[in-house]
Formats: sequence, structure tokens, C-alpha cells
Amino acid sequence: MNVIKSLTQNKVAMVGFSILFIFVVIALIGPYLYDGSPWRMVQRPFLPPFQNSNYLLGTDTLGRDVLAGLIYGARISLLVGFVSTIIALLIGIPLGAYAGYYGGWVDEVLMRFTEIFQTVPSFALAVVLVAIFEPSVYSITGAIAIVSWPPVARLVRGEFLSLRSQEYVLAAKLNGQTNRNIILREILPNSLSPIIVLASLMVASAILLESSLSFLGLGDPAIMSWGYMIGAAKTVIRQAWWLSFIPGVAIAITVLSLNLLGEGLNEALNPKLSGNREN
Repeated sequence: MNVIKSLTQNKVAMVGFSILFIFVVIALIGPYLYDGSPWRMVQRPFLPPFQNSNYLLGTDTLGRDVLAGLIYGARISLLVGFVSTIIALLIGIPLGAYAGYYGGWVDEVLMRFTEIFQTVPSFALAVVLVAIFEPSVYSITGAIAIVSWPPVARLVRGEFLSLRSQEYVLAAKLNGQTNRNIILREILPNSLSPIIVLASLMVASAILLESSLSFLGLGDPAIMSWGYMIGAAKTVIRQAWWLSFIPGVAIAITVLSLNLLGEGLNEALNPKLSGNREN
């Protein structure tokens, strides 16, 4: 409750949460309220914004409604961001937990395995993976998850290394609790604060990565996304600047809101940070 109270009192975090909430609502109910298909040609191509009340944000190179693309694209961009982050957490947390708790050869093997994925730049690895498995929402989500889990594993490992020697952990061992129970019930709950903060930032990074892949033509050709909209308009940026500008602003605002929320969560979960700032 103290964390929630501290978070609600943080104006920056609430601004980020409010913006993110609006985009999530748009992604969830927008396609049901707005019956315009993002692929249907509705007007002449290159209709500028605010010149037709039926198509407020204008039309693209094929005469498709930009607003419809923005609404439908929000669902895909946010879905890929959140799902890939969840998958990355499901991979990184167990590996980091086992490496930090057991140490020794287990730690060595798991960390060397983690370093294999960190030797290649994450974006380059994601491009290769998507190209191998053919562009689709599933391959993009999987590729982003694969390149995102190593930082999670290293963070969790560091937390477990520092907490495994705490008195409550030693007491649990003396009580005869199994290693599994100690990891899940004693150490992991006390390691959640930095994991939650990292997760919020990972969603923002995943949205940017998905947009970059779609911009390069590696997005799902059958599904509208913000990155696809920017990539489809890159050849006409001088003739129709709004086709790249509008989805670009949507991406920037979403990523900014996640970063603001992550900063607020960091301060709420680590009261010493906010105390140092006040001093």
C-alpha cells in the first residue's frame, strides 16, 4: 500500500501511467468502436490531416485511413511489447535465480550461456531470427523475447547473490525448507522491485525494436503496426510528412510514458532514491 501511495503522489509517474492507460484503452476497444479497416482504401491518396472530417488524420499512399491504422497499430505494438517482455521474464528470472542461488559451476555454465546471446548486438540478432523464421507477429515477439532475457538473468543473479546470505534465508535452510521454496518464497519476493522497474523499461525497448523491424520490412505483412506505417511512408516523407510523423509521435509518447512510469516505480520501490533527491 505504501508503494501505491508513493506512486500516486509522484506526478511524473502518474503522467506516464495516464498516457499509457489511454493507449491501452485505445488498443483494447478502439477497433470495436472505430469500424474503419486499416487496409480499406477510403479516399484519394495523400489526403492531408484535418481536411476531411471523416478522416481526421488523412490518408496514406494507397488512400487508407491513417487514424484507423493508428488505432489498429496500437494493439499490435503494445501486444508485442508486453508479451515479449513476459516471455523474457519467464526465461531470465529462473536462469538468474538458479545461477545466483547455487553459484559455483551452475553459475558459470548459466552465465556463459547468457553471454552467448550478449556477444551479438540485440537488434542484429533479432533481424537474423525474424528473417530465418519468416516475418510474423509470433516470430517478431519470440525474437524480441530472446534478445531481451539476458539483462533480466544478470539482474536476478545479482539480487540472489546479495540476498542468499541474509539471515532469513539461513533460517529457512535451518528449518529444513527445500531450495525451491527458499528461492520462490524467501528470495524472489525480495528481488521483485528492480525486476518490476526493468520490466517497464523492457516494454518500451520492445516497442521500439518491433517498430524498427517493421520499418525494415520485417514486420508481419498482414497486420498493421506503427512501425509498418512509418516504413511504408519512408519513400514519400517529403511529399506526405504526416504519414511518418503521426505514428512516430505515437511511438515516442508511448515509450516516454513507459520510461516515466518506470522512473516512478523505481522511486516508489526504493524510497532512498526519492529521499536523496529531496535532500
